[in-house]
Amino acid sequence: MKHNKRMEYPNPQCVRSNWIDLCGQWEFRSDKDDIGLKEKWYDGFEYQESIRVPFAYQSELAQVDYDEAVQIIWYKKRVDLSIDSERILLHFEAVDFHSMIWINGQSVYEHVGGFVPFKVDITNYVVPGENEIVVRVADSSSSEQILGKQSWKEDNFLCWYTRTTGIWQPTWIEVLPDEYIDEFYLIPNIEEGTVEVETYISSVNASGQLQVQILFDEKVVNRSWVQVQDGYCRQTICIQSDDPNFRMHYWSPDEPNLYDVSLRYTNDKTEDVVETYFGMRDIGIRDKHVLLNNEVFYQKLILNQGYYDTGLMTPPNEEWFIKDISMTKDMGFNGMRIHQKVEQHKFLYLCDYYGLVVWAEMPSFYKFNRRSKTLFSNDLEDFMKKHYNHPSVIVWTLFNESWGVNGIYSNRSQQQFVNAMYEMARSIDSTRIIIGNDGWEHTKTDVLTIHDYCSDGDKLYNRYSNIENKVNNSLSITSAKQNYCKGYNYQNEPLLISEFGGVAYGDSTENEDAWGYGNRLKSEKEVMDKICELFSSVMSIQDVCGFCYTQLADVEQEINGLLDHQHESKFDMDQLKQVLGTQRVSGFTFE
Repeated sequence: MKHNKRMEYPNPQCVRSNWIDLCGQWEFRSDKDDIGLKEKWYDGFEYQESIRVPFAYQSELAQVDYDEAVQIIWYKKRVDLSIDSERILLHFEAVDFHSMIWINGQSVYEHVGGFVPFKVDITNYVVPGENEIVVRVADSSSSEQILGKQSWKEDNFLCWYTRTTGIWQPTWIEVLPDEYIDEFYLIPNIEEGTVEVETYISSVNASGQLQVQILFDEKVVNRSWVQVQDGYCRQTICIQSDDPNFRMHYWSPDEPNLYDVSLRYTNDKTEDVVETYFGMRDIGIRDKHVLLNNEVFYQKLILNQGYYDTGLMTPPNEEWFIKDISMTKDMGFNGMRIHQKVEQHKFLYLCDYYGLVVWAEMPSFYKFNRRSKTLFSNDLEDFMKKHYNHPSVIVWTLFNESWGVNGIYSNRSQQQFVNAMYEMARSIDSTRIIIGNDGWEHTKTDVLTIHDYCSDGDKLYNRYSNIENKVNNSLSITSAKQNYCKGYNYQNEPLLISEFGGVAYGDSTENEDAWGYGNRLKSEKEVMDKICELFSSVMSIQDVCGFCYTQLADVEQEINGLLDHQHESKFDMDQLKQVLGTQRVSGFTFE
């Protein structure tokens, strides 16, 4: 399938032909006094305002003339549907936080969680012609919620920003046959030259046939048919060919090759077709190195918090995604750490398409108790499902800097919870790297990651050189916390400095709380020299196999981005690329 065609659909990983875009203007009403349920705002009630979906009401792009903070808001939209015998699925990619949904005045679904997608079968509630969708969203400031980088205080502070409430990622309707492809997982094996296709049909009683057609560069590589029984099938398909490059086309940042896939489920009564894709990519660990497709891979990552000046966590349009990814590659980076946010389907696809490895990270809660643990564990599987088929995603990060598990160094309950989430993630996906708690105080982890905002390149180099005798202690001056929790120690994991830099530069007169790491430098040249010094020092450390620089773009009061709030470059991108290209040049070392 052509790239432009994929980009028309909200989820380029699962393209179908019959769908309705629900983004745009919705009716809107705030519910400061929580009276909407009592007054039945879900049933024929008139709303006085409108909102632009999918933008949080707190953002400029939402076009809501409402400055007061509220915890409950309502949405309404009328949609014309022509219905035969199909299933009607309503999709929300992310709604923050507690959603209640009505169709034509009837309650149909509730969802809790602000970062993961969900879908609702509304077939039994819709009618031919006009239908009314109502969504009530409640979003408190509780630190038990999964918040990511949203402030739980009245105002922004430190590295926490404006809150996001309501629908903030795309929403759409799919019209499907009575039985349809519900989930599928594509698992490449570069050793065998195969891809495993695991498929689930919407009904557990479904039986029929699944046809899989795989293409590369619009040429058929293989076709396969398998019988579906009890709504499930699994097959392994050879994708080897007479083409060069070792029988197959690998996916990497330098050559982001993608295979097109068509999944066609049929029986005597139904037919459902999904267009998707995969990349032949393997990620592994050997001899303290991270390997990509069995080759040593030095990661040059940039931390991306995914905030936009006028849209908060939602960009003005998808061109901003393309711009961020293109500028990241143009500066010489080969990957991104998506920090405390779950990105849109389209962003992940664009990383697959343009070639940028991704660290996917669960957003944090900040108070450890039974409720927060339940919310986190409930979201984890949906978070991983969203990313699973993307070849760009190579790392799962579960916690960051002990946020939400602040006593983890010695608290056995918190250690066990992080380890339980690590094991849960491993059971869902055994093919990727997993980090239990990024930055410090590690328990179970596949790599040792350290956050260190030392602004002296020489000191940074000396601290991490010859680390064998220091690795079980505290290396970072940022927190002085131990690398490992009590009872845990170094097991020859690869070492990455997964946050460093953060050099501030920009106009701080607009925000007196503007900040960055280290001493504030005044001139662009001073800042650029410091950034280049830090890059050179980190890349010179032989025991370190990659880094993540903080950060891609300025975010509200935090002005340490290489791009400004409008995602325009603050520095000479060619100079950045030159310094990043002086060492570990290609990112690969053939063994």
